[in-house]
Amino acid sequence: MPVLSARGLSKAFGARALLEDVTLTITRKERVGLLGDNGAGKSTLLAILAGKEPTDGGVIERRRGARIMVLDQEPVLDPTRTAREVVRAGLGEWAAIKADFDSLNRSDHSKLSEDEALALAEKQSALASRIDELGGFELDHTIDDILLKVGVRNGDQNVATMSGGERRRTALAEMLVAKPDLAILDEPTNHLDTETIEWLETYLVEEFPGAVLVVSHDRYFLDAVCDRMFELEFGKVFEYAGGYSDYVEAKALRLEHEARTEQNRMNIARREQAWLRRGAKARSTKQKARIQRAEELLAVEGPKRAAGLSLASVGPDLARLGKTVLELENLTLGFGDRILVNGLSTKLVAGERLGIVGPNGAGKTTLLRSILGETQPLGGTIEVGKNTKIALVDQSRATVVEGWSVFDNVSGFEGALAKGGGNATLAEKDVTLRVYLEHFGFDSHAQRRLASSLSGGERARVALAIALKEGKNLLVLDEPTNDLDTSTLSAVEELLEAWPGCALIVSHDRAFLDRVTTGILSFEGDGKVVRYAGNYQSFLAQKKAGAAAAAIVEKERTARAKEAEAPAPVSKPSEGKPLSWNEKRELEGLMDKIGALEAEVSELSAKLSDPALYAGPTDKVVALRESLAKGEAEVQRLYARWEDLEARSQLKK
Repeated sequence: MPVLSARGLSKAFGARALLEDVTLTITRKERVGLLGDNGAGKSTLLAILAGKEPTDGGVIERRRGARIMVLDQEPVLDPTRTAREVVRAGLGEWAAIKADFDSLNRSDHSKLSEDEALALAEKQSALASRIDELGGFELDHTIDDILLKVGVRNGDQNVATMSGGERRRTALAEMLVAKPDLAILDEPTNHLDTETIEWLETYLVEEFPGAVLVVSHDRYFLDAVCDRMFELEFGKVFEYAGGYSDYVEAKALRLEHEARTEQNRMNIARREQAWLRRGAKARSTKQKARIQRAEELLAVEGPKRAAGLSLASVGPDLARLGKTVLELENLTLGFGDRILVNGLSTKLVAGERLGIVGPNGAGKTTLLRSILGETQPLGGTIEVGKNTKIALVDQSRATVVEGWSVFDNVSGFEGALAKGGGNATLAEKDVTLRVYLEHFGFDSHAQRRLASSLSGGERARVALAIALKEGKNLLVLDEPTNDLDTSTLSAVEELLEAWPGCALIVSHDRAFLDRVTTGILSFEGDGKVVRYAGNYQSFLAQKKAGAAAAAIVEKERTARAKEAEAPAPVSKPSEGKPLSWNEKRELEGLMDKIGALEAEVSELSAKLSDPALYAGPTDKVVALRESLAKGEAEVQRLYARWEDLEARSQLKK
């Protein structure tokens, strides 16, 4: 049963048509993803479907009584309310009735007459029955639980004091608790950590009862949640079955088919054009029809193709990158009594791209700020190479001035566009700023636009262009994928894969980290920060293998502890007695056995330290971890046996 249907939607801003004859349907409990380049009109389409913006033409049909809620990229919340109050208000009738019920409970009943008290009790009973029908009294507990799950730890915090990320998480909690018939989510994973994103994926698939329409750059999220994909391209909506991976495959087939069709059309058009040039006389109806057909073929416009970004040539001069790029030695970071990083030692060499992951508030941004020299460490040292030049792209895009044009922003001063000057570094060569900006997808018209008119993804491209224009060699990227469309993401990934310098990347985008990172720095709580080799999937495999090995070691430890606590047998023939002949032979060979086993343990440790191991099957890593744990446990057992036999060897018969 459709929750929403749209037919023939059109929308234009001036001469620019954003939507042309858009038709789509979303059914009950369906999960649909919406893709499209920055500026293609995704947010406009969402606003029209939600009834927040008018359409120039077409029809939208919404199921009678259906409730539609939108999670905007910058939600507007009542600044006088707390997070809990915002979420409660989203429950509509339940919130109003629960407020009346609570008010009645707080009122003074002592001065009421018997009839008044009876009427009050009946009213309370009626309100309680309606509360049960709308979800029950436990919804208050659900509100606190969902707030905690999305990362809002203080439900009593006032909206006016919240950061942009906290307001978005509060608005997301409001929607999840309200359970509308259609939830429209515009970049829901922005400002969420990986653990919260994975929880949200599971919740939307398994527990959320309504339909979902989601715009997201997070390809793993789209694959996990969506069973159908829409793509908005040149004002049209194309539909694909399945998640993001299915969309990529199906779109490639569609473009291939369009290319073949266009090639066939051009071949026919060339033949007809050659026939016309031979001066064929239009003396018959058949010839007139052929001329008309030829003219129609020549007039047809071929399929449009989006202009791709070209960032592969944007890079530093590697010859200027020194031997020391960045080195952290026993680094400790924190505030007051709270330690965020405790004794971290690591370094970067040319070509390394280190992903930084962990829960929100764990200290990832604090680490970046310390490297940039904005905060001082509590202990340890940060050494930045003398030839290291750092370029920062922060998640707030603070380097972009809203009132300046794109050209002025990248040039660095207001009025640069009027002068038309300025250069930038491209492939280690100086080029004009206009040419440089074209590589970031800004043509001559787009370079004149004010930053305030840009979409979130377009602002991100401007921030990236600002950071890279002077040939910096250490990129510090704080949530660089927020608001980027998939084509821009691909271009940035290609840039980083070919990047000869170094990069530090704080990101929750698992697909992005999978493609570009050579190592992962994981914040694991209580100041513990661990470096892992390889990309994000390798990091997960290593953590899983480490957890499995730790479980085996713990099992062995528990077993030994139980043995130690068990009551000693009444008698043991060998206790306190000199060694038997067999035991003497055992003692003589025990140290050689221990030495051989320690060599095996050392070899296993060396294999597990090899980054190449984690590019292969996870099962092999787990098996090696288990073998290492068993080997270490056996070494401990043999040492204990040697100590026992050695002590008894001193006894006299």
